[in-house]
Amino acid sequence: MKQWYEQLFENYSRSYDNEVFTKGTMGECDFIEKEISNNKNIPILDIGCGTGRHAIELAKRGFRVTGIDLSESQLARAGKKAAAAGVSVDFQKHDARNLPFNNEFGLVIMICEGAFSLMETDEMNFQILTQAFNALAKNGKFIFTALNGLFPLFHSVKEFIESKNSDTTFTPKEQAFDLMTFREHSVVNVNDDDGNAMTLHTNERYYVPSEITWLLSSLGFSAIDIFGAKPGEFSREHILTTEDYEMLVVAEKKA
Repeated sequence: MKQWYEQLFENYSRSYDNEVFTKGTMGECDFIEKEISNNKNIPILDIGCGTGRHAIELAKRGFRVTGIDLSESQLARAGKKAAAAGVSVDFQKHDARNLPFNNEFGLVIMICEGAFSLMETDEMNFQILTQAFNALAKNGKFIFTALNGLFPLFHSVKEFIESKNSDTTFTPKEQAFDLMTFREHSVVNVNDDDGNAMTLHTNERYYVPSEITWLLSSLGFSAIDIFGAKPGEFSREHILTTEDYEMLVVAEKKA
């Protein structure tokens, strides 16, 4: 049986590009580029690249980028967009829990819940972090976002998502947040690219900063920094607060 994220992205690439949270690519890539000191010799891996918005923009800036995703339709659209932009990106179909890379990349990115947080178990999410660590070369850097577990402790996730209804094609029917597992279980209605209605039973994991730090430290990451993730405005100046729906994580794999 296919998981909800597999069902969604079978035919959702055009709709995905119209989502409001995809509009901050330039500012996010500005931050990514700054974090690696604009070093064009650093190869980049984009995990959960989707339709390639970060991978393509970074390629435009002269970086060598590999983008991986589980969805063939997302990758197909990414390839067309890269060709239209006149850039070359190595798009490959892989499961983020099992990647074929070993010490190959100077930077790994995983933005906007690209795979991480979507998996149905904590062990699977940890597998993704493990694969990111393995893919990194020594002294490489890992930049990713995750759902901020501090947010639902101070807010109603349902009210937050409903307030965003005008900006997304998702229509929530039922939502519940489990304080024991920090998982949000939702039933949402969404139309695919052809207008076909789908009802999806989503399951997403929120993390508190101390969990992220422990998970990354246990893998061997160091210099772990966590910030508030403001779409399109990634910055080390944004201190993580309970008002941030997502957190931005930067970690290094030391030699």
